[in-house]
Amino acid sequence: MSFLSFVQSYIRTMAARGRETERIGPFLATYSTHTEHPMLNYAVPDDGAVPTTADVDALTEAYRRRDLTPRLEFLTEVIPAAEAVLRERGYALERRVPLMICAPEDAVAWPCPEDITLLTPETDVEFLAMVNAQREAYDEPDPASDDDVASMRDLLGRGGLAVLAVHTATGDPVGGGVGTALVDATTEIAGIGVRERYRRRGIAAALTSQLTLEAHQRGGKTVFLTPAGEPEERLYARIGYRRAAECVHLSLA
Repeated sequence: MSFLSFVQSYIRTMAARGRETERIGPFLATYSTHTEHPMLNYAVPDDGAVPTTADVDALTEAYRRRDLTPRLEFLTEVIPAAEAVLRERGYALERRVPLMICAPEDAVAWPCPEDITLLTPETDVEFLAMVNAQREAYDEPDPASDDDVASMRDLLGRGGLAVLAVHTATGDPVGGGVGTALVDATTEIAGIGVRERYRRRGIAAALTSQLTLEAHQRGGKTVFLTPAGEPEERLYARIGYRRAAECVHLSLA
């Protein structure tokens, strides 16, 4: 198995974890039991898949039956033929994002501002504070819920990572981020978010750096992430990440 096929396999495995799944032709469809959010309900094609129009139509219908947006995420280098077929059936490009990796020897320990403390959340209050800070950072209006706390506890219980940034003097939540559970020495760093009034101080870099270093300390050899845009890509490059592939997101309105 190639390096990128290994990463794609990991993405497929983690997409299915904690969700309902359904095999539809060359697609693994995943459905969240807690939310209709498109980012948590999507399908992943098999490596090298060349889906037929009937396969795509069946996938579309499966998501429509559940009142969900039909959506997919995958690495174009591993599944090069799928995008054209999906586009022919009306799927639109949401975005192309680079997949970046950080090897243990490349990781940079980024210093945190003196008035900010990074900690691993343990209590319900801390989990809620972290999720609410992330949601504010991503302009998501809904507040964190008990389900979010349960999901975070499940993430850590499975061996995942979480870091909460707080203002040291006031305890004000500043931002946070997570890392998925290690599987075959592979993990994804995700959800890095900092509330607007605390930005441009290196806090996002410090959060990402701490999660990355902890993943390496736990035995991670393939630590990867997908930046939201060019500014984030430049930030991650400063702490040791480099481009390795392209991830495509497609959906049907």
